[in-house]
Amino acid sequence: MRILVANVNTTASMTESIAAQARTAAAAGTEIIGLTPRFGADSCEGNFESYLAAIAVMDVVLAYPEPFDAVIQAGYGEHGREGLQELLDVPVIDITEAAASTAMFLGHKYSVVTTLDRTVPLIEDRLKLAGLDARCASVRASGLGVLELEEFPDRAVEAILDQARRAVEEDKAEVIVLGCGGMSGLDEQIRTRLGVPVVDGVAAAVTIAESLVRLGLSTSKVRTFATPRPKVVTGWPFTVNQNTDGTQAQVDAR
Repeated sequence: MRILVANVNTTASMTESIAAQARTAAAAGTEIIGLTPRFGADSCEGNFESYLAAIAVMDVVLAYPEPFDAVIQAGYGEHGREGLQELLDVPVIDITEAAASTAMFLGHKYSVVTTLDRTVPLIEDRLKLAGLDARCASVRASGLGVLELEEFPDRAVEAILDQARRAVEEDKAEVIVLGCGGMSGLDEQIRTRLGVPVVDGVAAAVTIAESLVRLGLSTSKVRTFATPRPKVVTGWPFTVNQNTDGTQAQVDAR
């Protein structure tokens, strides 16, 4: 089984970290391929960067030349999952939904700890759109930017831990979700020090993707995520436009 894990930003070192975390969760025989978009922002912390990343992720996934069995979009609260589901005939898992749905198996309420405060509304909106907001106790900001998570890992752990503790004590959360792909690999440290389940979205997405592939299930194409109708799309930036089996997709660039 081959799973593509697409970073939403252009920071290659973060792609490597995300892919490494995905491999720790993957079963034997699952190949993890980390993808970095060829264009976009070096970190995604707002609507402009998120919408840009949505296009960039579709571009890099469709440009991948070999067959694959599932795709993980490794950006918390980012746009674009729906577009991938229309374009692909394999399961597409967003770490936002994977983490939140996993957390709901582990406690009555969960809280998300993310990066900057400006990203909180984006995450709240994505959780609401996915129908996962009812059991979300809170979305809290650590105050650190995405790139700071990688540059200052010790500070990142302390900032996340502080907000996670407040979420448990003040918001009555019973599970903590790490609300950024750049937080991958920090779950064990937070869990050990806080004493509650901590869900890493990348790891959760890998296990969900593997399960769907093994069950032979993928996105329904009968309505909402039907393959795009054939048409000319002027200025479409995709480098390659193909299905997962290498055949030409229905949307053609001009």
